[in-house]
Parts: sequence; C-alpha cells; structure tokens
Amino acid sequence: MKRRHFLTGAAGAAAAASSVFSPLTIAKNKTFNLAMVTSWPTSLDTLFGTAQYIGRAIEAATDGDVTVEVFPAGEQVGGLEVFDSVASGAFALGHTASYYYIGQNPAHAFFTAMPFGLTGMQQNAWLQSGGGVDLWNELNARSNLIAFTAGNTGGQTGGWFNKEINSPADLKGLKMRFPGLGGQVMARAGVNIQNLPGGQVYFALDRGTIDAADWVSPYDDEILKLHEAAKYYYMPSWAEPGATLGLYANLDIYKDLPADIREIIQTVARAANERMFSEYMAKNGPALQRLIDGGAEVRTFPADVLQVLEKYTDEIQAEHAEQDKFYARVYEQWTGFRDSVRTWTNASEYRYLRYVNGDLA
Repeated sequence: MKRRHFLTGAAGAAAAASSVFSPLTIAKNKTFNLAMVTSWPTSLDTLFGTAQYIGRAIEAATDGDVTVEVFPAGEQVGGLEVFDSVASGAFALGHTASYYYIGQNPAHAFFTAMPFGLTGMQQNAWLQSGGGVDLWNELNARSNLIAFTAGNTGGQTGGWFNKEINSPADLKGLKMRFPGLGGQVMARAGVNIQNLPGGQVYFALDRGTIDAADWVSPYDDEILKLHEAAKYYYMPSWAEPGATLGLYANLDIYKDLPADIREIIQTVARAANERMFSEYMAKNGPALQRLIDGGAEVRTFPADVLQVLEKYTDEIQAEHAEQDKFYARVYEQWTGFRDSVRTWTNASEYRYLRYVNGDLA
C-alpha cells in the first residue's frame, strides 16, 4: 500500500521542515512525519499507552508512509497546553481531554464528560451516532482543529479525600484537583479548585497543597499512588460517569494529508476509543481490590451531597446556556439525546444491574 504520489499542494511546502519536532515533516521520499503531544505522563500506560498505540497503528496501516512521534506531558509542552499547541500548528496531533479547555469555551466540557450526564457507552453513542462529534468539530474549527474520539475511561470515581464527607458542609474550604464543569460545580459548593495535570497530583496531595483529588479510576490511581496520600476513596463519579478523550489534529495540516491517510487516522482513533474502554473495564476491578487490601476506605457520597451537587450543576448549565448561544444549542441537543438514550438503558441495563446486585425483587 503506497501513497507517495499523493503529495500535493500545501503539504509540499512543508517539505523544507527537517526537525523531528516539526508538526509535519515530509521527507524527500514523500513520507509524512507527524509529532503528537499528549496530556499524560509515561507512567499511565493506559492513557499514554493509548497515544502510543495510535502512533503505532497509523504507522502500520500506512505501511510506513506515516511516522508518528509521541511525546508525554512536559517533554515538549505542558499537559494542559496540548490544545493550543496543536491549534497553533506547532504540533500536528495531540491526545488530551476536551474539558481541560473550558476556559476557552465551557462547551468543551460536553465532549469529555458532563456532571450527572452520560455513561461511557452513552457518551460513545452520542458522539459517534447521535450528532455529538459534528457539534464538537464545529467548536474545534474556531481554533483550526478537528478531533476524533480516541479513548473512553468508562466510569471514574468521586476522588480521594483526606477527610470524610458526611454532608455538603464538609466540602467547604477543601482544596481539590478537579477539572471540567465538575470543578465549577465543586467551586460553587465551596471547594477551592486546582487544575493539575496527572503527573503533579500525588505530590500536591501528599504535601498538603491540596486536600482531595479526582483523577480517573483505580488502575491509574494506584499507579499514581494516590492511596498513599489520602485515605478515603469516594464513589460514584457524579462528574465523570464516562469520559471521552480526543485525538486532535491541526486542521490545516490534516487537510493537506492524502484522503486515505485522513481516513486511516479516523479509523485508528475509533479503534483506540474502544481499546481504552475495554482496558479500563478489565483493569479497574483487580486494582480496586488491591487498594482495599492496602487500606483504602471506599465510601459512598451521601445522598444530600449528590443532590446539592446536582442542583449546582443545573444552575451552572442554565447560566452557560444563557450566556453562550452555541453552548445553549449543544445543551439542548445533548439533553434530548440523554433523555432518549436513558429510556432504553433504564429499561435494560439498569434493571439487569439491579437484579444481579440483589436490588430487584
């Protein structure tokens, strides 16, 4: 499978770039060398490993006509700088979470996870088959980007805490790492929010810079040793019931690639999305048991805490919708899909899970 004759137009102008760190390098033999930055440290083998998988799969599918160099957070850019680095054209590709960038537009939160929103399977359905990805890329186009679903963590957790949460009052004054719209909700509940990349979470929690931290789920939390820095492990993840990660591409660079390579990138991203979802599902159960055996205390948020957080979520959603017409349009479409898909999952999966857990007579 050779495609070297596809080199045309503006892509040819990039041929002069020779550094391995160039966003798109086209060598004399017409191969494409792409650089990908990520938001993940190398230790997180499911998150950073997914970015590496994407690179390897693109190279294999193009028979070596495309090479991809993948960089962990901090090696080229900070973990929360991926979006801007790819938007500017400094790098061709990025693997990150959309909700890290709600400071640019709060609608970015929809395309990772919304508090009290969609599960992992429902999120996949909305993005891939329910119109979500079109809205996502309408927003991304404003920043000269295009993105593809390229990972889903499934259900996450409520986070690690150094104190028990027995009422909404216990949240007030806490310093916590918490991204996305969930962080805005926690802030309204009186929490002081810190947005830190994964590689910094343990040190901040261990040194007391923060009192609590939300990361992903047992497998990653064990790798980051968060159980050594906090005692109480709260469930469920009201804020991230199924978080999507994205493969971002600079839109100009992406358009200059041959059509078949563009199609390969999309296909590989979707495969990565399914792969990550399956890996977390397989790894989290054993990891949770190891954490419990090691002394972690798994707790459930009291109902009144969740009710307060849901109330604040509704308030913030309404405020963003009133302030931004695009947000309002996404919220309306997303809400319609959420209600529709729950009609089915509540009748099927929810009742099944109630039965197997002994909650259905």
